Amino acid sequence: MKSKKNIFVAKTFLMVIATAFLMSCGTGSQSSTEASVSETETAPDFQISLAQWSLHKSFFGSAMDSWETYNKLYNMSPDSVLKGDIDPIDFPEISAGYGINSIELVNVFYFTKANNQEYWNTFKQKCEEAGVTVGLIMCDRLGNLGDADSVARMTAVENHYIWVDIAKFLGAHSIRVNAAGQGTAEEVAANAAAGLAKLGEYGASKGINIIVENHGGYSSDGTWLSGVMKAVGMDNVGTLPDFGNFCIERTADGCANEYDRYQGMTDLMPYAKGVSAKANDFDENGNEVSSDFLRIMKIVKESGFRGYVGIEYEGDNLSEDEGIKATKVLLEKVFKEL
Repeated sequence: MKSKKNIFVAKTFLMVIATAFLMSCGTGSQSSTEASVSETETAPDFQISLAQWSLHKSFFGSAMDSWETYNKLYNMSPDSVLKGDIDPIDFPEISAGYGINSIELVNVFYFTKANNQEYWNTFKQKCEEAGVTVGLIMCDRLGNLGDADSVARMTAVENHYIWVDIAKFLGAHSIRVNAAGQGTAEEVAANAAAGLAKLGEYGASKGINIIVENHGGYSSDGTWLSGVMKAVGMDNVGTLPDFGNFCIERTADGCANEYDRYQGMTDLMPYAKGVSAKANDFDENGNEVSSDFLRIMKIVKESGFRGYVGIEYEGDNLSEDEGIKATKVLLEKVFKEL
């Protein structure tokens, strides 16, 4: 009969072998489960992405002397507005230069490249070389998803398909669209819900989210847009709440009717699949003068959202380069204070 001491030694040896086997199945000295838990525990709640519109003046150059000039050139040829000193294909490298590894594209910079697969192969390679991923594509000038005419509405829906495909190819999670149309608030809401549902079906077939930004008109009313989301009721159709885009009605003298931005963020965050940190100007302490970033980010965090917050600088007092850096510094400070 074996002694109790020998039995204990044997059991201990078997436990050591079993433990070594389990560790060898993981990465390094951790099991895969331990590694997963560790990554989850150390992953930050929020990271910073860069919206391409933050550099629109640098891409457009003299084409942005006025909106009238821009629209005239764009209607003649979309490429004719790209008169700036930088090329949209270099955006991944530009973003990496700010230490930002996720980008949000704008389709108007690539309008004539939509069906050029060679171009997108090159763009994807540039992303990989820069260590940058594409988070979403912001889509404009494709028609109204809330158009009162069902044929025009469906044309607008189908115009977005190519950008869903490009988003899929680039590894993005979403395309940002607009819920615009003609008619009363109730009429546009019903039409927009119908258009979004149709586009949402196509997006779902590709694994892509369709997200609506508060982007002027009815969409800048948080109650209205959240109501549209409820009417659509699809998992892959959501919102891209923008800190500053809550002007419902604008005149030559400025915003005539503005929805409360903090209430608006509260309304839209339950449906959010991204967040846009709009910045225009800063005070001497580096805080954005129109939006309390800390207050807004508390709303964002309390909603349960975790992920990328996109810098979208649109100010005039700082250069685009300085504005991007100032917004990044402010977001980093706020993240630490949350």
